[in-house]
Amino acid sequence: MAETAHLPVIVFGAPDAGKRLDKALVEHLPAFSRVRLQALIAEGQVRIDDAPETNASRKLRGGERAVVDLPPPVAAGPEGEAIPLDIVFEDKDLVVLNKPAGMVVHPSSGHEKGTLVHALIAHCGASLSGINGVLRPGIVHRLDKDTSGLLVVAKNDRAHRKLADQFADHGRTGPLERRYLAIVWGEMPRKHGTIEAGIARSSANRERMMVSKAERARFAITHYEVLEEFHAGGVIIASLIACQLETGRTHQIRVHLTHIGHPLLGDGLYGSGFKTKERFLGDAARAALQRLDRQALHAQTLTFEHPVSQDVLEFSAEPPADFAALHAALAAG
Repeated sequence: MAETAHLPVIVFGAPDAGKRLDKALVEHLPAFSRVRLQALIAEGQVRIDDAPETNASRKLRGGERAVVDLPPPVAAGPEGEAIPLDIVFEDKDLVVLNKPAGMVVHPSSGHEKGTLVHALIAHCGASLSGINGVLRPGIVHRLDKDTSGLLVVAKNDRAHRKLADQFADHGRTGPLERRYLAIVWGEMPRKHGTIEAGIARSSANRERMMVSKAERARFAITHYEVLEEFHAGGVIIASLIACQLETGRTHQIRVHLTHIGHPLLGDGLYGSGFKTKERFLGDAARAALQRLDRQALHAQTLTFEHPVSQDVLEFSAEPPADFAALHAALAAG
C-alpha cells in the first residue's frame, strides 16, 4: 500500500502575512486545488510549526513553517468498466476523446453503470494521480447523453484546476473554443446571429431547462452561423448551423434554439411540437431522422490551452455516421 507523502517544507514569507492559510497554500502549491488543500487541513494533514492546524481560515503572520502530508489517493467510488473509447489525444495530464451518442458522462440515478467515468477509470488505470484525493478522472465539461463529440478530461489535480478555470472563463481571456454542428428545423432569421437569454430549470418538468428572466436563471450566450440550408416543397425545411458557446449551461444550445423557434431535429425533449414537420421531409431524410433517434447535435471542434505545457491544442472530430446520413439525405432533397 502506498504511504503518505511529505511535501517539501513551506516557509511563509512577508508577502503571506495576513493571508488565509488555504489561500497561501494554493499559491505555494499550484498543483493542488484550494478544495483539496482545505480537505487536507480539515483532516489534520497540515502542520504549522510542527503543530497540526485544522483551521483553513487561520491568518498567517509570516515566518511560519508548514508541512503538508499527502495521503495516497483512495480508489474511486465507481469501478472501472472495459468500454471501448475513441481516444483522440492522451498524455500524463489529460485525455481528449470523441464521445459517442448514447453514453452518459457521469454516474447518476438510473445510470449507475456504463458511463464515460466508468470507462475512463478502466482506461487510465494507474495513470490517474488523483482528483481531490480520489483516483478518478476530472470532468470539467459535459455533453448530453445523446450528443456526440469532443470532450477533454483531466487526469490529475493540477490539470483539473487549470482546465476548470479555462472552462469557467468560457474563452473570454484565453484560447478556449467549442464549436458544435446542429441541424435545426426551418430557416434561421439571419445567417449569423447571437442568442442571449438566461436559462433556468423548468419547475413543471425537472428534466427540462427553459429560457427565463427569473433571478435564478443563469446568463447564457450562444453564437450561430448558417452553413447550409435544405429545401422541401419550395421552402427551407431545415438548416445546418455551427454554434459556438460563450457560456456552458445545461442543454444550452437546445434551449436557445428552441426559444427562437428552431429546435434541433430529433430532439424529443424540446422539439416534440415540430414532429409533424417530418411529413414534409423526403422518404430518405425521414428514414434517416428515425434512425438518428436523438437530437442532431455534435461537438465538432475543441481548442484549449494545455494546463501544463501551455501549448494551444486544437482538435476536430467529424460527425458520426447517423448524423452524416441525415445531413446527406437532407442535402439530396
